[in-house]
Amino acid sequence: MATDITDRIPDTLLRTPADALAAAEEVAEAIAAGSAERERAGAVLTPQLRLVAESGLLGISVPTAHGGPGLPASTVVEVLRRLARADGAVGQLLLSHFVVAQAISGLGHTQPAPRIYADLLAGAQLGNASAERGTAHALDRRTTVTRRDGHWVLNGTKYYATGTLGATWIAVAARIEGRENGDTATAFVRPDQEGVTLDLESWSAFGQRGTASGEVRLNNVVVDDDLLIDEGPPPDPITADPSVLGAFDQALHAAIDIGIARAALEDGAVFVRTRSRPWKEALDAGIERADQEPHVVRRFGELTARLYALEALLARGTALIDEAYAAPEVTRDAAAQASLTVAAAKALAQQDAVEIAGAIFELTGTSGTDGAVNLDRHWRNVRVHSLHDPARWKYVHLGNHTLHDTRPPRLGLIL
Repeated sequence: MATDITDRIPDTLLRTPADALAAAEEVAEAIAAGSAERERAGAVLTPQLRLVAESGLLGISVPTAHGGPGLPASTVVEVLRRLARADGAVGQLLLSHFVVAQAISGLGHTQPAPRIYADLLAGAQLGNASAERGTAHALDRRTTVTRRDGHWVLNGTKYYATGTLGATWIAVAARIEGRENGDTATAFVRPDQEGVTLDLESWSAFGQRGTASGEVRLNNVVVDDDLLIDEGPPPDPITADPSVLGAFDQALHAAIDIGIARAALEDGAVFVRTRSRPWKEALDAGIERADQEPHVVRRFGELTARLYALEALLARGTALIDEAYAAPEVTRDAAAQASLTVAAAKALAQQDAVEIAGAIFELTGTSGTDGAVNLDRHWRNVRVHSLHDPARWKYVHLGNHTLHDTRPPRLGLIL
């Protein structure tokens, strides 16, 4: 069901990066408590999403021209990383919110920006209905929006609709029917609108269960003119205008993986310090605690080094995104460098975050696999989320840039 934004706190404006990060820390501490039990029980995360909304974090990227603080992309990514560290599902539920909010920022004072941004500042959450099953590729759209009797009508079925849980508005990607060039559009609808059906329980992946990333069915949904963005034909990957929106999207995805990896490493360390027993040979050598075994200490050091590297590379990538946005216009070189750096962070996170989340069991021992502890949720969550898009193609683009100085293609939100 849609969330009524009238009962949200409307005057919580986080004006500086420090304000936003402090709020993220406070919310993260609150939602981290009980995250293992919630995941095991399959609890709906509506209360946790409400905490985020009431903190003012959902409005941090609203441009100053629309009354928001217009905080930089690097701050948004770091906020999401901290929330994902507390609960990976909460982090992923909010990813689309920040991507869509950024995507409409270039529309200035035209619709739907004023209407949507005003709601975001009042605590509204944006959801996503983009991907579909049974299509030729991830960006193929069968959902259509048709001009009929003076208004737009939306029809189709979406899957992997992450962020629909708790959303006030759902951003639906569609093809404009009757256009020869395959023109696309983004339409904004409310979850409780006539013709919109949510089937969030159809999400059955073994990880990120709390995202409820199920189906959104759209049956003759009427869309107001001021809630549809006519995007024209899909951008050509070679000639399209340079953009760092895709890099921003991918940085948010990397932040989720890296946040979960830190949670796994920290929770694993607590388990080893408090519950793991030393191996007999360690006892024979006079080592009485598992966390003092040199092999355990060294392995934790290796995993920590990988985590530090991931966090540093992500920070470098988001700094480049900030620089690109701060310039008078986004240049091709700036967009390429930001995209490639973030692609490297995302590709390595898909590899190393999964290893970190799995490697902790080498160190906890068999007791760490106890279902009551639920340490395995970190591996399951990062394994599922890391499959969002393939790292293999990111390495190809990075290799071509090093070998041939080739700029990466402009594929929208995926590189």
